Amino acid sequence: MAQISDTMLIDLPLIVLLQAVDEYPSKTTPALAPHMKLVPTILCGGAGSRLWPVSRELHPKPFIRLADGESLLQKAFLRGAMLDGVVEVMTVTNRELFFKTEDEYREVNKVKRATSFVLEPFGRNTAPAIAAAALQVQKMQGDDAIMLVLAADHLIADQAAFAKAVAAAATLAETGKLVTFGIQPEAPETGYGYIEAEGSRVLRFVEKPDLDKAKAYVESGRYLWNSGMFCFSVTAMLHAMEKYCPEVLAATRACMEKSRFAEGRGVAQLELDSETFLLAPDISIDYAVMEKSDQVAVVACNIGWSDIGSWSAIGDLKAPDADGNRVQGNALLHESTDCYVQSNGRMVGVVGVRDLIIIDTPDALLVADRKRAQDVKHIYAGLKAMGHESYKLHRTVHRPWGTYTVLEEGKQFKIKRIEVKPGASLSLQMHHHRSEHWIVVNGMAKVVNGEQDLLLATNESTYIPAGHRHRLENPGVIDLVMIEVQSGEYLGEDDIVRFQDVYGRA
Repeated sequence: MAQISDTMLIDLPLIVLLQAVDEYPSKTTPALAPHMKLVPTILCGGAGSRLWPVSRELHPKPFIRLADGESLLQKAFLRGAMLDGVVEVMTVTNRELFFKTEDEYREVNKVKRATSFVLEPFGRNTAPAIAAAALQVQKMQGDDAIMLVLAADHLIADQAAFAKAVAAAATLAETGKLVTFGIQPEAPETGYGYIEAEGSRVLRFVEKPDLDKAKAYVESGRYLWNSGMFCFSVTAMLHAMEKYCPEVLAATRACMEKSRFAEGRGVAQLELDSETFLLAPDISIDYAVMEKSDQVAVVACNIGWSDIGSWSAIGDLKAPDADGNRVQGNALLHESTDCYVQSNGRMVGVVGVRDLIIIDTPDALLVADRKRAQDVKHIYAGLKAMGHESYKLHRTVHRPWGTYTVLEEGKQFKIKRIEVKPGASLSLQMHHHRSEHWIVVNGMAKVVNGEQDLLLATNESTYIPAGHRHRLENPGVIDLVMIEVQSGEYLGEDDIVRFQDVYGRA
């Protein structure tokens, strides 16, 4: 692999969680064997379309902030990072979310756990993602490293029980087993796949059943929910892929030979080559390996697991009032029952309805029958097919340097609030079709405007005509906040020519 040099969040509180959520392991938690090198590997992909309008393509479900201030992704990171024997935390995500993910980890990584990233140009399902991660872990940590594959968007309420399950899984993984985590079913759930097991031996995997089959599975005592979490040694997984899905492994290896790798400041980054990654089969690890191998084991556990798969599931995490309503944010209900209402800012009035989900965000409103919460994905798909921005972006958009919020826009004008982190800068750039007026409202701005170098303090401004090279930098130690007024015949975000960019964007 060629070497290169060193090198976003909407606070939408959703739910009130139990105090037990994500408590760190106690001193009595079973430890891994001293020689084990554990690499929690977080898969952070997908759009979370069933949680629109909060979840968007560039603000997917893992980045949703919960009532305690942490995102699902941060919880997943801490869940893995605080385990015994961890040598690094790896994350498989896409290039667009890389800087946003780094910011998320930086907030909570108090113990300075080493992090690494595998950056996909686009999703090819979990088998190529895990293949790339396993090959990278093999290179960095050796054949015997134990990988713990975690989803970025699950909740686990009992961290101590989780750590115990991981210790059991790692012990099995050392014997060459490919271990999955089976959740003790609480009810005949039709939204999960099942594992039929006999002790730690997996008999078969079962697709999402209908209600009658789900009831029979639960009553039999032989079935567990398939959590989508795995534990295995690098050697065992790569050998299994060589046997059961050699085309996936070969395509991923070829891709990695042409991919870029960077390492520095406690962060390693592998950016997968887009042309060769496209040749990797689009297939899940379940279909590619787990359902074929005779070396699969399961650890049955009761860890307070939830995949937070719909607004109905989120609503169920909050205690209802006397009318069965669950409210997060600003809402007033009258003669309404069994509703879940979430509002980020605006007051929502609800009168004379029942069994509704109402989710209000600054630029989109969802109203849905609670029984049809899974069908929200069709709205997301429709918006994407239309090319409507609300499937992809919030009004507040995260960039490596900070955020911008669209305050107002009309024909040939757009007004933004821009916030730049201390020490951060935008690219040296130019626009063909729009002019910009920058007004500083907080902090200090260092500006390149054509041939001029300027320092702008609060309440000072500059005008940048179309065609002028320009750059904005925050030289201070507090956030720079400014108002940008754009005017011109075309105001799309793609009207940009970058001459210099510290973030490696085109």
